[in-house]
Amino acid sequence: MNWLTSLPAVVLVVGGLLLAFLVAALARIGVRALVPAGEQDRVPQIVTPLMPTLGAAFAIFAALTLASESGYLRAAEGLVSDEAAAASRLAWAATSPRVHSESIHMALRDYLQTTRVREWKGAAAASGDDAATAHAIARLERTVRAEAARTEVGTPAGTELVASLDGVTNGRRARIAAASRAVPVLYVVTLVASGLALIVNAGALVFRSSLRTSLLIAGVASVVGLSLALLFALSAPWSGPFIVSGHPLDAVIGDLRTGFFGGGS
Repeated sequence: MNWLTSLPAVVLVVGGLLLAFLVAALARIGVRALVPAGEQDRVPQIVTPLMPTLGAAFAIFAALTLASESGYLRAAEGLVSDEAAAASRLAWAATSPRVHSESIHMALRDYLQTTRVREWKGAAAASGDDAATAHAIARLERTVRAEAARTEVGTPAGTELVASLDGVTNGRRARIAAASRAVPVLYVVTLVASGLALIVNAGALVFRSSLRTSLLIAGVASVVGLSLALLFALSAPWSGPFIVSGHPLDAVIGDLRTGFFGGGS
């Protein structure tokens, strides 16, 4: 499924429409070729009552799936915002009295920049095993914990530093866990099968009509093809066409660069 959800949006849309139109054409031709001439009069009597049922089934499956995937995309954006908020709290915690804020800000900025470049999309987003990102977060851990352990800093400031650092690492782990999530294959198969069944039924309904009249089923085929394309586009926020925006983290990086937190370099 990963190779499919990682395709560009244009490829998904064009591919979905071509598949839908191809199935419609094959259904029309197939009924003529496979159904004996003596039984062809019964085809409309059989397929006509099935159209509302198949249409309703596909509509329900599509609505539930697209609503679920849209919610997942919003949740992924929320995780990024939470991670940025945790990074901002750590940056402010580093400005406490007697804390060497510059070293913490530099380590935090390096981590955020590295994770945006190396761990934001593709396989690295779901695996969390990028060496450069691991090195950057290890450096951040050592820097913050070393500052928190200094007696001059004091217990309240040290506790705030460690708690803020935990928020950053927990946010990263939540993002990696979310990026590794995939749409269940059986779920996708059921939706695709219901859509194709609807197209086949529509194609069989007009198998005796002229070519121009048969083009009326293009609307059904278009809806099915576009729905499937939208499903695959939404189901991979870290590897598909709609990559989750990293703007919240970029904003924190920009604040660290400009010294907004009172100790940037």
